Amino acid sequence: MKPKYEAIVPAASNSFKAHYQEMEEFDNPWHYHPEYELTYIISSSGVRYVGNSFEDFENDDLVLLGPGLPHRWKNSNDQQDLARAVVIQWREDFIGTGWLERPEFEPLKNLLQLSVNGLKFKKSLAISLRDELMKIIELPAFERLMALLQLLNRLAQSKQYEILCSQGFEYNLNTTENDRLKTIFSYIENNYSKKLSLALLSQKVFMSEESFSRFFSKVMRKPFFYFLNEYRINMACKMLISTNEPVSQICYACGYESFPFFYRQFKKFKGCTPQKFRGGYLKAAVN
Repeated sequence: MKPKYEAIVPAASNSFKAHYQEMEEFDNPWHYHPEYELTYIISSSGVRYVGNSFEDFENDDLVLLGPGLPHRWKNSNDQQDLARAVVIQWREDFIGTGWLERPEFEPLKNLLQLSVNGLKFKKSLAISLRDELMKIIELPAFERLMALLQLLNRLAQSKQYEILCSQGFEYNLNTTENDRLKTIFSYIENNYSKKLSLALLSQKVFMSEESFSRFFSKVMRKPFFYFLNEYRINMACKMLISTNEPVSQICYACGYESFPFFYRQFKKFKGCTPQKFRGGYLKAAVN
């Protein structure tokens, strides 16, 4: 999927951009920009794409992205509430060149170095920072700058995060490769419930099965069928928490022909059975 370049233009009175988003659904395409980005999801749910990472997201999703890392938040079809978020974007030299080399900023330097592969912070930390994130938008220019540095310092002092692209995603594709990925992702999104094979997907991008398999593994840093099962299990999770359909029906609706295989894949990706996943979600919703 070819990412689009997004130009980030701060207001004349600020060296970085901090803004509030509210819309029916997040409509940004798969895109990138040379700025760092800190995104806090106030209310929304769906799928978050960051590099070669593919995960569900919901309220209080807090993610820090490094420069040039392709990303997209895509809402699920059953989105009812407005999609709301706080987004902060800044260039590395937004307060001058060499500032990260100062000893006082060493924790921030380490944090930003990790962000090149994307960082997702724990929900509890995101909730504790909610007020700071919401207020930063309304602050005058100088106070806004200080608030951002303090916010980043708090994140840098915490270990409550996970690296999204743990295998070292590097996005450096030519136009042909971009178009191939776009075709593959689009076909999977529209046909994951059907039987998919290397032969079928390789034909869609005019490649041999062997070449397609090597291409996908090289670009996405994971084999094609790993990605496909990851996608299908995420779709199964959505159905488990949003419908009362039997687990067996969800299994087949997500493209699995074997119930035992579906079970094994679900436990592999989620660490529990589908029934336990559904039960845990319902219990959390009641509490």
